[in-house]
Amino acid sequence: MSGHSKWSTIKRKKGAADAKRGAIFTKMAKIIEVAARSGADPSMNFKLKLAIQRAKAANMPSINIDKAIRKGSGQDKEASQLEEISYEGMGPGNVAVIVNALTDNKNRAVSDIRNIFNKVGGSFGTQVNWQFEAKGIIQVVPNESQKEELEMAALEAGASDWMLEDDSWEVHTPPKELDSVKTKLEAAGFKVEESNLGLVPKNKTTIDDAKLAEKILNFLDSLEDHDDVSEVFSNLDVPDEIMNKLSK
Repeated sequence: MSGHSKWSTIKRKKGAADAKRGAIFTKMAKIIEVAARSGADPSMNFKLKLAIQRAKAANMPSINIDKAIRKGSGQDKEASQLEEISYEGMGPGNVAVIVNALTDNKNRAVSDIRNIFNKVGGSFGTQVNWQFEAKGIIQVVPNESQKEELEMAALEAGASDWMLEDDSWEVHTPPKELDSVKTKLEAAGFKVEESNLGLVPKNKTTIDDAKLAEKILNFLDSLEDHDDVSEVFSNLDVPDEIMNKLSK
């Protein structure tokens, strides 16, 4: 599991996400809005189905979800103005980063995100997408008594890989198999916390210096906190002993 993914899990457990609930709902609404452009029926629109699942996992009210679907699918008088953009670059410690954004102002978004990279001495615009591959990503709620069973169930369900750490379990699938693997894992008795399509690093950059690791994690947090940013992917890997020290 990338250090950034694990850091996000730790923050959720510490309640940091609750303090930003409004911002999270705004981001979820944008994701749903864009997904709904391909159809308002989640049973016929897999991208929308995933977006709704993510929103519900974040406890987003149904009325907000329905409003975003209507706006994105053209049922609302207010037309959707959002554009999907992806940015690449290198962060501190030569960590590769890809930022996905949903914005109604491309000039503002690119300027703000470039500034976040520049403030930490990063290299905005450096091509790094070759270091990642598209995957289905399933977050499973850890249960130590189920560890061996999950490995077998993931293999039988068609997963391509899994990473089972003490406080965070992640199963990877081919993109088209995400829903199928998720359904099979749930049927086998595993609790799925979240599932989504995303980017997984082919190789990771390990940072074992606590001060540098904290700088990189704060940099990634700054990107995630930007109003226009929907997703941030990195190849950061932080050893458990460093991560545990930072999470206290």
